[in-house]
Amino acid sequence: MPRRGLTEGKNSNFIFQAGILAAAGIISSVIGLLYRGPLSGVIGDLGLGYYQSAYTFYTIILLISSYSIPSAISKVIAQRLAVKEYRNAHKMFMGSLYYVLVVGFLASLLLFFGAGLFVEDTAIPVLRVFAPTIFFYGILGVLRGYFQAHRSMLQTSCSQIIEQVANAVVSVGAAVLLIKHFMGTMEVPADEGGQITRAVYGAMGSALGTGAGVLVALIFMLIAYYVSRQEILGRVASDTHERTEGYGLIFRTITLTVTPFILSTAIYNLSASINTKLYTDLFPTLLDRFAEAGKMEGFLGKIRLLPTDHISIMERWGAFSSKAQIISNIPIRFASAMASAMIPSIAQLAAAKERSACRSKIRLAMKVTMLIAIPCAVGLFVFSGPITLLLFPSSAANLAVPQHSLMALSLSVIFYSVSTLNSSILQGLGKVNTPMWNAGIALIVQTILAFLLLLFTPLDVYSIAVANTVYSGLIAYLNQRSVHKAIRYSQEVRKTFFLPFVASLMMGLGAYGFYRVVLALTKSPRISVLPAIALAAVLYFVFLLLLQAVGEHELLALPKGAFIVKVAKKMRLLKTE
Repeated sequence: MPRRGLTEGKNSNFIFQAGILAAAGIISSVIGLLYRGPLSGVIGDLGLGYYQSAYTFYTIILLISSYSIPSAISKVIAQRLAVKEYRNAHKMFMGSLYYVLVVGFLASLLLFFGAGLFVEDTAIPVLRVFAPTIFFYGILGVLRGYFQAHRSMLQTSCSQIIEQVANAVVSVGAAVLLIKHFMGTMEVPADEGGQITRAVYGAMGSALGTGAGVLVALIFMLIAYYVSRQEILGRVASDTHERTEGYGLIFRTITLTVTPFILSTAIYNLSASINTKLYTDLFPTLLDRFAEAGKMEGFLGKIRLLPTDHISIMERWGAFSSKAQIISNIPIRFASAMASAMIPSIAQLAAAKERSACRSKIRLAMKVTMLIAIPCAVGLFVFSGPITLLLFPSSAANLAVPQHSLMALSLSVIFYSVSTLNSSILQGLGKVNTPMWNAGIALIVQTILAFLLLLFTPLDVYSIAVANTVYSGLIAYLNQRSVHKAIRYSQEVRKTFFLPFVASLMMGLGAYGFYRVVLALTKSPRISVLPAIALAAVLYFVFLLLLQAVGEHELLALPKGAFIVKVAKKMRLLKTE
């Protein structure tokens, strides 16, 4: 493992640090997608449905207990590092560890013994396998937050990749071993009970992979901390500040800081749990009751074309949540990385009352995020089918659900990127409750919309995709408005949104035309989409420069920016500023 000192100071490039974190996030997401293909082949859409159903509620408990720890801890520690209170920063770190040990342990017990409160009986064993992971994730989160406060994202980035590799290996391996051990064969039983049992064991194996990934990442972060320990303790010893915070004050500060982060993040992500409950539990129950009462056609105004039995519902949910939704989340990882990198910077600038510098950082971060999110959204819409087949070959027999769901979710990539970034900006500015209220308003709207679309339209699972997009769009609007009010900031529109969108449309048309030509020659969507995606990246870069949507100083802010500028000038697409 490479040794890297803790960095701080005004010369730290938060765009570069975000790029490191984003690259790691995208790499780990790709690894996650690559193993989902073999996993889908082992446990099927039904197994994915059980896994995702349990995972959704595991995520909620994780959000409440530990998930927001890195962002919250990075903020409070960064505030102390800004005034060189190294002793108090380290005590805050130790206090955070004590906090998550207690909270994580209690949350794990709640998830294990209260699993029946969250999921249906068949998914209870899967949710219980997730329980110990929450305890370990809390410790991992504190370590990640500590390094992020020092604006050093390398440790977190490496741990994310290691976590996903371990997750991938153990998930598939454990699923195979559990199915073989308890079922005696890998063959799918003919009876419904056997199919459900096999799927549950497969989902339990995948849940074991999630826990194994977190545990391996935790070991890596402990080693990283040990490597930097002498430097950390040396700076603590050199601290000449007389004011030392007691643990009573530290725990109160952690609680007051973490709680709004937790509530905001929990509500922000609660839509997944509500949608899971709506589609896999409430929706089929209502349909059954209407059918028994003979009011199906009269109340719904139509006859359902898709089967509504338990297995069919769970298979469609598995295809939507574990395929389309997972793919659409990949580009959002860049916005999440940018947000994580911005919180310490914004917190320090806000504490110093440097509002102009705050606005400058926000403007650059939003533009860089949109330069990536907008073409990704267009690309996912254009190549939804081929990308799904590339990552999930077993989807060929039932491509409609993941393909059309991905098309419906593509616009949410832009909305979620905007809302995620602005949420962290508000938290860094001290407006920690604002994202929570904005997410709450959007959540009410999306829940009502999803319920009405499920009952009164033939959209079925696509209702969730539509409601999810509306949800993300409303949060994006509300958070953007809140940032404007908080710091009198307005984002430049033409070069941030309009021109990248125009360049993305031209990219999409050109790349799709090329894809159709290659498809006619190869007859293989999986083979044809790879060169088309590569061409799309080149076309977008060229159109972006031709439209003068970016300048040299903005390109230099990107990872490998100097190389990008050099290539652009050689192609005579960029003028020297």
